[in-house]
Amino acid sequence: MATANISVTIDSDLRDKAQAVFDALGIDMATAISMLLRKELYSQEAPLITSVKPSTSAKKDRRGAFGYLKGKIHVPDDFNEPLDDFREYMQ
Repeated sequence: MATANISVTIDSDLRDKAQAVFDALGIDMATAISMLLRKELYSQEAPLITSVKPSTSAKKDRRGAFGYLKGKIHVPDDFNEPLDDFREYMQ
């Protein structure tokens, strides 16, 4: 796998606090950034990007409303395949 260097300028306090969290998790900054990029590639979303939309607290809280999570939960087609290994025990 070829690697590439990325140079980012951020607040040093933010860097230090994030590094402390990553140290506690046992990962380095490069691994954490790679994990973030892989997550965004996998989901095809950038969930950490802020929005200029009005805050959700100003809107009616829809949590628990029917259909609230529609389109947000994806079950892979092969989800039940591991259960086939145990089918004889379940009957």
